[in-house]
Amino acid sequence: MSIENISANRSFGGWHKQYLHDSQSLNCKMRFAIYLPPQASQMHKVPVLYWLSGLTCTDENFMQKAGALRIASKLGIAIVAPDTSPRGESIADDEAYDLGQGAGFYINATQAPWSRHYHMYDYVVEELPALIETTFPVTTQRAIAGHSMGGHGALMIALRNPASYVSASAFSPISNPSQCPWGQKAFETYLGKDRDSWRDYDSSELLKNADKPVPMLVDQGEADSFLVEQLKPETLEEAAKASNYPLQLRRHSGYDHSYYFIASFIEEHLRFHAQHLSQTCPN
Repeated sequence: MSIENISANRSFGGWHKQYLHDSQSLNCKMRFAIYLPPQASQMHKVPVLYWLSGLTCTDENFMQKAGALRIASKLGIAIVAPDTSPRGESIADDEAYDLGQGAGFYINATQAPWSRHYHMYDYVVEELPALIETTFPVTTQRAIAGHSMGGHGALMIALRNPASYVSASAFSPISNPSQCPWGQKAFETYLGKDRDSWRDYDSSELLKNADKPVPMLVDQGEADSFLVEQLKPETLEEAAKASNYPLQLRRHSGYDHSYYFIASFIEEHLRFHAQHLSQTCPN
Protein backbone atom coordinates (compact mmCIF):
# COMPACT_ATOMS: atom_id res chain seq x y z
CA MET A 1 0.00 0.00 0.00
CA SER A 2 1.62 3.26 -1.13
CA ILE A 3 1.51 6.42 0.95
CA GLU A 4 2.63 9.96 0.19
CA ASN A 5 4.46 12.11 2.72
CA ILE A 6 3.10 15.67 2.50
CA SER A 7 4.78 17.33 5.50
CA ALA A 8 7.53 16.70 8.04
CA ASN A 9 8.47 18.71 11.12
CA ARG A 10 11.15 17.96 13.67
CA SER A 11 9.71 18.07 17.19
CA PHE A 12 11.25 17.17 20.57
CA GLY A 13 13.88 15.02 18.91
CA GLY A 14 11.34 13.07 16.87
CA TRP A 15 9.30 13.72 13.74
CA HIS A 16 5.74 14.83 13.14
CA LYS A 17 4.67 13.83 9.63
CA GLN A 18 1.49 13.89 7.57
CA TYR A 19 0.64 11.36 4.90
CA LEU A 20 -1.96 10.76 2.19
CA HIS A 21 -3.03 7.31 1.06
CA ASP A 22 -5.80 5.62 -0.88
CA SER A 23 -8.17 4.06 1.64
CA GLN A 24 -9.95 0.88 0.64
CA SER A 25 -12.33 1.11 3.58
CA LEU A 26 -13.45 4.63 2.74
CA ASN A 27 -13.03 4.63 -1.05
CA CYS A 28 -11.17 7.91 -1.04
CA LYS A 29 -7.84 9.49 -0.23
CA MET A 30 -7.28 9.88 3.50
CA ARG A 31 -4.82 11.95 5.49
CA PHE A 32 -3.31 11.01 8.79
CA ALA A 33 -0.58 12.38 11.03
CA ILE A 34 2.03 10.42 12.95
CA TYR A 35 4.48 11.49 15.61
CA LEU A 36 7.53 9.23 15.82
CA PRO A 37 9.55 9.80 19.01
CA PRO A 38 13.35 9.80 18.91
CA GLN A 39 13.42 6.22 20.26
CA ALA A 40 11.74 4.88 17.12
CA SER A 41 14.07 3.14 14.69
CA GLN A 42 14.30 -0.07 12.72
CA MET A 43 16.30 -1.47 15.64
CA HIS A 44 13.82 -0.28 18.27
CA LYS A 45 10.11 -0.27 17.57
CA VAL A 46 7.75 1.72 19.76
CA PRO A 47 4.08 1.24 20.76
CA VAL A 48 1.33 3.42 19.33
CA LEU A 49 -1.40 5.60 20.78
CA TYR A 50 -4.23 6.22 18.30
CA TRP A 51 -5.95 9.56 18.85
CA LEU A 52 -9.49 10.18 17.56
CA SER A 53 -10.58 13.80 17.28
CA GLY A 54 -13.98 15.40 17.64
CA LEU A 55 -16.57 17.10 15.45
CA THR A 56 -15.18 19.50 12.81
CA CYS A 57 -11.58 18.48 13.60
CA THR A 58 -8.91 16.97 11.35
CA ASP A 59 -5.65 15.19 12.07
CA GLU A 60 -4.07 18.56 12.88
CA ASN A 61 -6.01 19.78 15.93
CA PHE A 62 -4.58 17.40 18.49
CA MET A 63 -1.04 17.40 17.15
CA GLN A 64 -0.85 21.20 17.18
CA LYS A 65 -2.88 22.12 20.28
CA ALA A 66 -2.68 19.35 22.87
CA GLY A 67 0.98 19.64 23.84
CA ALA A 68 1.34 15.87 23.66
CA LEU A 69 4.53 15.56 21.62
CA ARG A 70 6.91 16.57 24.40
CA ILE A 71 5.75 13.82 26.74
CA ALA A 72 5.37 11.28 23.91
CA SER A 73 9.02 11.95 23.12
CA LYS A 74 10.02 11.24 26.72
CA LEU A 75 7.91 8.11 26.99
CA GLY A 76 8.82 6.68 23.61
CA ILE A 77 5.27 6.41 22.30
CA ALA A 78 4.21 7.05 18.71
CA ILE A 79 0.94 8.93 18.19
CA VAL A 80 -1.27 8.41 15.15
CA ALA A 81 -4.12 10.84 14.43
CA PRO A 82 -6.47 10.04 11.54
CA ASP A 83 -8.92 12.47 10.03
CA THR A 84 -12.47 12.42 11.40
CA SER A 85 -14.25 11.33 8.21
CA PRO A 86 -13.83 10.67 4.51
CA ARG A 87 -13.57 13.88 2.49
CA GLY A 88 -13.89 15.00 -1.12
CA GLU A 89 -16.21 16.60 -3.65
CA SER A 90 -17.85 13.28 -4.56
CA ILE A 91 -18.43 12.23 -0.95
CA ALA A 92 -21.79 12.70 0.76
CA ASP A 93 -21.95 15.69 3.07
CA ASP A 94 -24.37 17.86 5.03
CA GLU A 95 -24.48 21.59 5.73
CA ALA A 96 -24.58 20.98 9.50
CA TYR A 97 -21.30 20.69 11.40
CA ASP A 98 -22.45 17.54 13.24
CA LEU A 99 -23.14 15.35 10.19
CA GLY A 100 -21.20 14.37 7.09
CA GLN A 101 -17.63 15.40 6.41
CA GLY A 102 -15.85 16.08 9.67
CA ALA A 103 -18.44 14.01 11.56
CA GLY A 104 -17.89 10.35 10.75
CA PHE A 105 -18.63 9.18 14.32
CA TYR A 106 -16.26 6.21 13.86
CA ILE A 107 -19.02 3.84 12.74
CA ASN A 108 -19.75 1.85 9.57
CA ALA A 109 -22.69 3.48 7.78
CA THR A 110 -25.31 1.15 6.33
CA GLN A 111 -27.62 3.74 4.74
CA ALA A 112 -27.26 5.31 1.29
CA PRO A 113 -25.52 7.50 0.27
CA TRP A 114 -23.30 7.34 3.35
CA SER A 115 -22.56 3.62 3.11
CA ARG A 116 -20.34 4.12 0.06
CA HIS A 117 -17.64 5.96 2.03
CA TYR A 118 -18.43 6.28 5.73
CA HIS A 119 -16.74 3.20 7.20
CA MET A 120 -14.60 4.93 9.80
CA TYR A 121 -14.87 1.99 12.20
CA ASP A 122 -13.20 -0.37 9.74
CA TYR A 123 -10.64 2.29 8.87
CA VAL A 124 -9.56 2.92 12.47
CA VAL A 125 -9.75 -0.67 13.68
CA GLU A 126 -8.31 -2.53 10.70
CA GLU A 127 -6.95 -0.58 7.75
CA LEU A 128 -5.01 2.22 9.43
CA PRO A 129 -3.21 0.05 12.04
CA ALA A 130 -2.22 -2.43 9.32
CA LEU A 131 -0.76 0.43 7.30
CA ILE A 132 1.05 1.94 10.29
CA GLU A 133 2.49 -1.37 11.47
CA THR A 134 3.86 -2.31 8.06
CA THR A 135 5.27 1.13 7.24
CA PHE A 136 6.75 2.57 10.43
CA PRO A 137 9.02 1.30 13.24
CA VAL A 138 6.19 0.48 15.64
CA THR A 139 5.06 -2.58 17.53
CA THR A 140 1.62 -4.17 17.35
CA GLN A 141 0.82 -2.89 20.84
CA ARG A 142 -1.89 -0.21 20.72
CA ALA A 143 -3.67 2.19 23.03
CA ILE A 144 -6.51 4.46 21.96
CA ALA A 145 -7.80 7.84 23.11
CA GLY A 146 -9.97 10.68 21.89
CA HIS A 147 -12.02 13.80 22.56
CA SER A 148 -15.79 14.34 22.35
CA MET A 149 -16.93 12.44 19.22
CA GLY A 150 -13.46 10.92 19.23
CA GLY A 151 -13.82 10.02 22.89
CA HIS A 152 -16.96 8.12 21.95
CA GLY A 153 -14.98 6.41 19.20
CA ALA A 154 -12.04 5.50 21.42
CA LEU A 155 -14.10 3.96 24.20
CA MET A 156 -16.47 2.18 21.84
CA ILE A 157 -13.67 0.73 19.73
CA ALA A 158 -11.76 -0.49 22.80
CA LEU A 159 -14.91 -2.09 24.21
CA ARG A 160 -15.58 -3.90 20.95
CA ASN A 161 -11.97 -4.94 20.45
CA PRO A 162 -10.52 -5.60 23.92
CA ALA A 163 -7.76 -7.84 22.58
CA SER A 164 -6.43 -5.07 20.32
CA TYR A 165 -5.90 -2.26 22.85
CA VAL A 166 -4.10 -2.32 26.19
CA SER A 167 -5.84 0.84 27.43
CA ALA A 168 -8.32 3.53 26.42
CA SER A 169 -8.94 7.09 27.53
CA ALA A 170 -11.16 10.01 26.63
CA PHE A 171 -11.74 13.68 27.24
CA SER A 172 -15.40 14.74 27.33
CA PRO A 173 -16.67 11.70 25.41
CA ILE A 174 -20.15 11.39 23.96
CA SER A 175 -20.86 8.64 26.47
CA ASN A 176 -24.35 7.55 25.47
CA PRO A 177 -24.82 8.56 21.82
CA SER A 178 -28.07 6.69 21.34
CA GLN A 179 -29.60 8.97 23.99
CA CYS A 180 -28.28 12.40 22.97
CA PRO A 181 -29.04 14.74 20.03
CA TRP A 182 -25.62 14.47 18.36
CA GLY A 183 -25.64 10.70 18.44
CA GLN A 184 -29.29 10.23 17.55
CA LYS A 185 -28.95 12.45 14.49
CA ALA A 186 -25.82 10.69 13.26
CA PHE A 187 -26.95 7.16 14.07
CA GLU A 188 -30.35 7.52 12.40
CA THR A 189 -28.72 9.02 9.31
CA TYR A 190 -25.86 6.56 9.02
CA LEU A 191 -27.46 3.39 10.48
CA GLY A 192 -31.19 3.82 9.95
CA LYS A 193 -34.14 3.87 12.33
CA ASP A 194 -33.55 0.46 13.95
CA ARG A 195 -32.27 1.52 17.34
CA ASP A 196 -31.08 -1.99 18.19
CA SER A 197 -28.27 -1.50 15.68
CA TRP A 198 -27.21 1.68 17.48
CA ARG A 199 -26.25 -0.25 20.62
CA ASP A 200 -23.21 -1.72 18.87
CA TYR A 201 -21.70 1.78 18.79
CA ASP A 202 -22.82 3.06 22.20
CA SER A 203 -20.19 2.78 24.95
CA SER A 204 -22.70 2.90 27.78
CA GLU A 205 -24.59 -0.01 26.24
CA LEU A 206 -21.40 -1.95 25.48
CA LEU A 207 -20.13 -1.51 29.04
CA LYS A 208 -23.15 -3.32 30.42
CA ASN A 209 -22.05 -6.60 28.81
CA ALA A 210 -18.28 -6.18 28.57
CA ASP A 211 -16.57 -9.44 29.50
CA LYS A 212 -12.89 -8.57 28.93
CA PRO A 213 -11.89 -5.30 30.60
CA VAL A 214 -9.66 -2.65 29.05
CA PRO A 215 -8.38 -0.12 31.62
CA MET A 216 -10.14 3.20 30.96
CA LEU A 217 -9.53 6.78 32.06
CA VAL A 218 -12.10 9.50 31.34
CA ASP A 219 -11.77 13.20 32.19
CA GLN A 220 -14.78 15.52 32.09
CA GLY A 221 -14.90 19.27 32.67
CA GLU A 222 -17.76 20.44 34.83
CA ALA A 223 -18.00 23.76 32.95
CA ASP A 224 -18.48 21.95 29.64
CA SER A 225 -21.45 23.51 27.82
CA PHE A 226 -22.30 20.13 26.27
CA LEU A 227 -22.17 18.18 29.53
CA VAL A 228 -25.85 17.66 30.31
CA GLU A 229 -27.45 17.41 26.88
CA GLN A 230 -24.78 15.68 24.81
CA LEU A 231 -22.09 13.96 26.90
CA LYS A 232 -23.90 12.23 29.79
CA PRO A 233 -20.86 10.78 31.64
CA GLU A 234 -23.12 9.48 34.40
CA THR A 235 -24.35 6.76 32.05
CA LEU A 236 -20.81 5.42 31.75
CA GLU A 237 -20.41 5.41 35.53
CA GLU A 238 -23.68 3.56 36.04
CA ALA A 239 -22.83 0.93 33.42
CA ALA A 240 -19.31 0.46 34.80
CA LYS A 241 -20.61 -0.01 38.33
CA ALA A 242 -23.20 -2.53 37.15
CA SER A 243 -20.57 -4.62 35.35
CA ASN A 244 -17.68 -3.96 37.77
CA TYR A 245 -15.67 -2.47 34.90
CA PRO A 246 -12.28 -0.75 35.58
CA LEU A 247 -13.36 2.78 34.62
CA GLN A 248 -11.79 5.81 36.26
CA LEU A 249 -13.93 8.89 35.57
CA ARG A 250 -12.66 12.21 36.92
CA ARG A 251 -14.60 15.48 37.00
CA HIS A 252 -12.76 18.81 36.94
CA SER A 253 -14.27 22.03 38.23
CA GLY A 254 -14.08 25.03 35.88
CA TYR A 255 -12.83 23.17 32.80
CA ASP A 256 -14.74 23.33 29.50
CA HIS A 257 -14.79 21.37 26.23
CA SER A 258 -11.76 23.00 24.65
CA TYR A 259 -8.16 22.06 24.00
CA TYR A 260 -7.21 24.14 27.05
CA PHE A 261 -8.79 21.28 29.01
CA ILE A 262 -7.04 18.58 27.00
CA ALA A 263 -3.64 20.28 27.29
CA SER A 264 -4.07 20.49 31.05
CA PHE A 265 -4.32 16.73 31.53
CA ILE A 266 -2.81 15.14 28.41
CA GLU A 267 0.40 14.23 30.21
CA GLU A 268 -1.56 12.18 32.75
CA HIS A 269 -3.32 10.36 29.91
CA LEU A 270 -0.08 9.57 28.11
CA ARG A 271 1.49 8.27 31.32
CA PHE A 272 -1.62 6.18 31.96
CA HIS A 273 -1.22 4.55 28.56
CA ALA A 274 2.55 4.18 28.96
CA GLN A 275 2.02 2.25 32.16
CA HIS A 276 -0.17 -0.31 30.40
CA LEU A 277 1.93 -0.42 27.25
CA SER A 278 5.04 -1.12 29.32
CA GLN A 279 3.39 -4.26 30.68
CA THR A 280 3.21 -5.72 27.19
CA CYS A 281 6.12 -4.06 25.37
CA PRO A 282 9.82 -4.68 26.04
CA ASN A 283 11.90 -1.55 26.59
